Amino acid sequence: MCGIGGQIDPAGPRPQTIQAILHPIRHRGPDDEGVVVAGCAGLGSRRLSIIDLVGGHQPLANEDETVWLVVNGEIYNYRALRHALQQRGHLFRTASDSEVILHLYEEMGDRCMEPLNGMFAFALWDTRQQKLLLVRDRLGQKPLFYSQDGERFTFASEMKGVLAVDTRPRTLNPIALDYYLSLRFLPPPHTMLPHIHKLPPAHRLIWQEGEIRLERYWQLSFREKLALSEDAFLTGLEENLTQAVTSHQVSDVPVGAFLSGGLDSSMVVALMARSDNTPLKTFAIGVENQSFNELPYARQVAEAIGTEHYENCVQADLITLLPQMIWHLDEPSDPIAACQYYAAALAARHVKVVLGGDGGDELFAGFDRYSGQRYVNLYARLPHFLRQQVVGGILSRLPENFAYKSLSQKARWLNQLSLAPDAAARYAEATAFFRFNRQDKAALYTPAFRRMVRDQDAAHILIEAYTQAPADDPLDRMLYTDIVTRLPEHSLMLTDRMTMAHSLEARSPFLDHELVAYLAAFPAQMKVRGRVLKYSLRQLAQKYLPPAIVQRPKQGFMFPIAYWFRGELYPMLERTLLNSPLVQEGLFEAGYIRRLLEEHRNSQVDHHVRLWMLLNLTIWQEMYMSSEFRVPSFKLA
Repeated sequence: MCGIGGQIDPAGPRPQTIQAILHPIRHRGPDDEGVVVAGCAGLGSRRLSIIDLVGGHQPLANEDETVWLVVNGEIYNYRALRHALQQRGHLFRTASDSEVILHLYEEMGDRCMEPLNGMFAFALWDTRQQKLLLVRDRLGQKPLFYSQDGERFTFASEMKGVLAVDTRPRTLNPIALDYYLSLRFLPPPHTMLPHIHKLPPAHRLIWQEGEIRLERYWQLSFREKLALSEDAFLTGLEENLTQAVTSHQVSDVPVGAFLSGGLDSSMVVALMARSDNTPLKTFAIGVENQSFNELPYARQVAEAIGTEHYENCVQADLITLLPQMIWHLDEPSDPIAACQYYAAALAARHVKVVLGGDGGDELFAGFDRYSGQRYVNLYARLPHFLRQQVVGGILSRLPENFAYKSLSQKARWLNQLSLAPDAAARYAEATAFFRFNRQDKAALYTPAFRRMVRDQDAAHILIEAYTQAPADDPLDRMLYTDIVTRLPEHSLMLTDRMTMAHSLEARSPFLDHELVAYLAAFPAQMKVRGRVLKYSLRQLAQKYLPPAIVQRPKQGFMFPIAYWFRGELYPMLERTLLNSPLVQEGLFEAGYIRRLLEEHRNSQVDHHVRLWMLLNLTIWQEMYMSSEFRVPSFKLA
């Protein structure tokens, strides 16, 4: 695991420039630094030593040093690849997993990523062809940012690495801001700054002679389905999931696991413990509010499996760490970032690598919206005026108790989604429900900012993914949409940044691309059966976990921020949002923000996600739009 960066400069990049790119991402790799300049290209790496602790220094070179490489991530099948390459005469200088990429490039060229099973973002410089190859893994577990300024091309694992050597004025990307408010993520290639771009998952970027070519190298499909008995499905699932968990444990340092007490992380822990005789370290975060606290469930799993369990309880003062979290994120986010930040801080005190359950909800269909869409479609058959005018009017007057998945919240969700014109639009509206939909943004934006975003419709990202999905069943369309949009640019982005903030490597066995493709071939009824979500995983879990864990509904990894914003954090929230640069510069309407604050404080509507997003955005803007964006320079109002 590393942080990587580099620059192409016809004048020849200086080593100091590459070091400047690496400096703000040094938390990604505190164990070692390496820089090489080869002609007009400079590559650098900050290393977190996991495999080949002594000999895995980067940048790496092939036998004659005509190809140079820096890698962020892990290649889980590197031993098999290494053996096959040695059989064909390739010489290896290290025992690291990353070196196989160099020799695959010698044999396969720009297709060298195709045999890799892992999470990775890498940069490869071919001195003979004067060509740079950037690659991001299939599911988007590892990030990569880039920017072109005339003849100079810069890249880094995090946006702040590019910013460290970019002297252009910083301007806000209004399109990205609009995406963030509706989707809570920024779809590639967008970032909050218009001249810096994200490399999309499953893509390679080729830079040569100043020209950029972007190509997709992998595509997930749900069309081909397996025709098996239920027992055969479960047997195959157990074999494939066990193999994925085992492969993700390859390491020369101890490996632990996040354990929330939910089905996904509990299954990963159960399979890890079965393959290792030493006590497994597990880590859990909770809160005092019992409707949000999952610690009792995590303890139950830890006791049943026999792990060495560590846990911590978080208070409302977490808000003081928000600037630091946003600095690491590079972009504003939502409340779950705080949960992951604290979990990573706890785990990093004991291990350098953790496994987690990321991707389980998208792979096995674990979100309520997957089964809820059926009820939305049925309810949408009622007359539109009845749903909008009568039911909508009644719901607008219902008080909100802020409980997790409250009845009033579910009723509002059902009614609002039903007003969208078709299944794709309804699924897109499910994302915006807790955030800012078209009507919300019409009230939030000033006329000046509305002109900046023109006819932009953030929902089109989800609608296009849904309608163009290589899938036939509506459930598969929803899963595909999430896997190519929300998963990489929200869930996995948060996992990467919040763990790397603590120099901790997080791995996700559910995101083994072979397992993902295998599960895509499962029919819908093996994922959602009636009102039972994650049907196949629950059936398998009966063999490994206590019944209370297998049967409990999904709770979600959250803190009671809604209560905190209504109470002890309200004065800070009000001061910060009403004095936001976004208000002062005439982009957002102060009156609408005050309405959100008051409705939330008076328990009329739960706006905590919207308020959190605005708070994150305000801090991000004040921090990143300044030429000085070090964490200590920023204080909350």
